[in-house]
Amino acid sequence: MADLQGYIIISLVCLVSTILVRAIFTKTRTKARLPPSPLALPIIGHLHLLTPIPHQALHKLSNRYGPLFHLSLGSVPCVIVSSPEIAKEFLKTHETSFSKRPLSSVVDRLSYPSSDFTFAEFGPYWKFMKKLCMSRLLGAQTLDQLRPIRREEVKRLLGLLLKRAKAKEAVDVGKELTKLTSNVISRMIMRTRCSDDDDEADEIRKVVSDSTDVLGKFNLSDFVWFCKRFDLQGLWRKSREIHDKFDAMMEKIIREHEEARKEEKGREDHEAVPQDLLDILLELSEDESSEIRLTREHIKAFVLDVFVAGTDTSSISVEWALAELINHPNIMNKAMEEIDSVVGKSRLVEETDIPNLPYIQAIVKETLRLHPPGPILFREASEKCTINGYDIAEKTRLFINVWAINRDPEHWPENPLEFKPERFLGEEGSGKSQLDVRGQNFHLLPFGSGRRGCPGTSLGLQVVQTSLAAMIQCFEWKVDGKDGVVDMEEGHGFTLPRAHPLVCVPRARLGQIPA
Repeated sequence: MADLQGYIIISLVCLVSTILVRAIFTKTRTKARLPPSPLALPIIGHLHLLTPIPHQALHKLSNRYGPLFHLSLGSVPCVIVSSPEIAKEFLKTHETSFSKRPLSSVVDRLSYPSSDFTFAEFGPYWKFMKKLCMSRLLGAQTLDQLRPIRREEVKRLLGLLLKRAKAKEAVDVGKELTKLTSNVISRMIMRTRCSDDDDEADEIRKVVSDSTDVLGKFNLSDFVWFCKRFDLQGLWRKSREIHDKFDAMMEKIIREHEEARKEEKGREDHEAVPQDLLDILLELSEDESSEIRLTREHIKAFVLDVFVAGTDTSSISVEWALAELINHPNIMNKAMEEIDSVVGKSRLVEETDIPNLPYIQAIVKETLRLHPPGPILFREASEKCTINGYDIAEKTRLFINVWAINRDPEHWPENPLEFKPERFLGEEGSGKSQLDVRGQNFHLLPFGSGRRGCPGTSLGLQVVQTSLAAMIQCFEWKVDGKDGVVDMEEGHGFTLPRAHPLVCVPRARLGQIPA
């Protein structure tokens, strides 16, 4: 009995202490002026409000609480932005305070946290890598040099589609586009195709697919304080397995590249040959005069970043665009007419034709507006600041709801939910859009904005625009059932996938793929 009384007393003391601490903490917090917020539940805060698809749920909340509101996701304070004016305040006016990306426990185990460019602190290493990306790795000269790779992979896709068309067989468009973008990225980085008949290359594609899968899942351990030490969903274990598998494959590929580079340097008749991105990275790692000496981990982290960021985003964007065109045959016909008049039917559309195809560009921009590959931008406050009269504390998470901003009826007055590429055409159809997709205007943010904007925007646009144009040029696209209408429901994932695969039977417009 005495022991029982002791336990009761201890429990009461703990309970009272907890209440007092919470009261003091709450009193301290009330001094700060926070944006409006829904009623929170104990422990989980507002986590229950984010289902089933976060960007849609946040949009509904913004309709009630305004374009800037506050949520507590478990023990993590967050602010959500759903208007271009307030997004500009965070991403431009106070950019230095929000140049940090939150590092999740999954990313910490999946990638190389001390070397990862995507999640690196805004400092010397990040600035060096951003400059390197824009000047060499993903700059215009390198992209032009590696253009034949992209052309060959598009032709390979078209060849497969032609075989299916002749056999009148259905095609899972998203699956084939993912193979296309995987092969393009893989060959540009390390000369290897992610083909079905190459076990090693196919493993790379699986690693990328698994990485995207774990990154897109909500991890309770990151948000509820007493769960931080527990792998409740098994995501840490899976992330480590993916990391170990990727690390072993990259180690082998890097060694092969190093040996090949030694052999080429030793040849007397050695001539400069087009380099892949891994060659460039290895060359920089050997440069003792470099501002920052790249390590093996830096190289592996960059390769993983490019694979994860550049594969699904591009393939999903083409898939959404094609789905919209099937549902809008008049727009599809206009696109075909533009390609036929500019390119003709005797040759295949090329990347160099895109500047002369303003309607194709407008279709892609409208697709990125309605179906942005990154529906939410994530940042974290590195210091205290005041925005729109509200106090934002250090380490507060920032969610920019790109999906909602891109559909804002105040800034897209002409049927914002309608697929209308014409809104991106200038006067007299000049193709000079009043809005650019590179984040310079905060009404449209498919690739982010400012210093932390996507460095692979040019590559992504080239792949999406040229692939889509080639598929329109060479084939007619329709779906069976449901009166030939494609279901446009969104699926789960951080790259905005479709809920249902786009399955079509292509019909060849041309007798063969033009040379």
